[in-house]
Amino acid sequence: MEITNIEVFPLKIDKGVIYLGESSGLQTSEADYYLRPEYRSFYSKKLETLLVKITTDQGIVGWGECLSPVVPEVSATIIEKLFASYLLGENPCKMDVIWNKLYNSMRERGYFSGFMVDAITAIDIALWDIAGKKYNQPIYNLLGGNHRTKIQAYVSGLPKKAIDEKKLLAREWQNKNFNYIKLHLGFSLEEDVHIIAELKREFPDLNFMVDCHWNYSPKEALTLAKKLEAYEVQFIEAPVLPEDIDGNCFVVSHSSIPIAIGEAKRTKYQFKERLVRRAGDILQPDIGRVGITEAKKIADMAEAFNIPIAPHLSVGLGVCIAATLHVSAAIHNFYMLEYQPTVFPLANELVSNDLVCESGFYELPSGAGLGITVDEEKVRYYSKIQEGN
Repeated sequence: MEITNIEVFPLKIDKGVIYLGESSGLQTSEADYYLRPEYRSFYSKKLETLLVKITTDQGIVGWGECLSPVVPEVSATIIEKLFASYLLGENPCKMDVIWNKLYNSMRERGYFSGFMVDAITAIDIALWDIAGKKYNQPIYNLLGGNHRTKIQAYVSGLPKKAIDEKKLLAREWQNKNFNYIKLHLGFSLEEDVHIIAELKREFPDLNFMVDCHWNYSPKEALTLAKKLEAYEVQFIEAPVLPEDIDGNCFVVSHSSIPIAIGEAKRTKYQFKERLVRRAGDILQPDIGRVGITEAKKIADMAEAFNIPIAPHLSVGLGVCIAATLHVSAAIHNFYMLEYQPTVFPLANELVSNDLVCESGFYELPSGAGLGITVDEEKVRYYSKIQEGN
């Protein structure tokens, strides 16, 4: 079996939904992208992603996706202009060989992460989809089997400004039997503690986590951790800049609350030092950034350190979510998986068979490969809208 065609679909879909809710940065920008001042990062007013379709000489088609919250056309260009010439004619079932060939191809140029690895990720997921379809097996079986049939989920964010509005949303999720909720905070030590205290007082049976978006110094992060001990916070995510391994080690070694890191990292090489130095209690590789091949290696490596995996999942759509579910089922040291309520409906709009997350658990897709059917007509529709812009 050989790869005969590769198509890329950078998508920018406007559904009137602003990821993570309103921001003061929106008020100062007329462009699609705006700097979200509370988190220092560029965000898009649209939901953006990159899909790739790989076709073989046996008529088997695989779909891949990489996390592309901004400028997905960058990774699309890398695939079209650089990687495609190598991939055509290759055996798509040699996933590990292809991952390493593509990664090695840019080593001497110093590209060890970023858009280049994102492009590899989209290809990698599509290749696993093809392999599953060829052997008529779900991807989790190709990875060694599923340790679980349902995937524990936590709600990511209560995207309202006022605390009373946050409480209303929390009540809705509690009524739907979602018992884990992560708050996107990092505003200030006082405000973060106030929000958690108010919510925990109102909902003593709910479990809360905190995402600080790398906004604190190591000492500030440790102060926050100590202040949050009374509220039984399940973990603190990204308290310190991801490059600051020493700072993360300091917080981990002194905090009684587990520290979660890793969404910005893309390879086993980047996770290696963080594991050896115990820079995190929980690792959060994003399957839309690391791919399936590398994610399994990272998880297996972390298992040797008794470190659990809680995959990061933000604006990835149907293909990315399905790939993440397969990895989550197949790794022994899985903890729980992020659930994005504002993104999930659009993810299902692009697949013919709905993904399901109810009562605090994802259902594992059934069927060969990713176990989903991409609605190619809709993908091409949204892609043409983007080309028209």
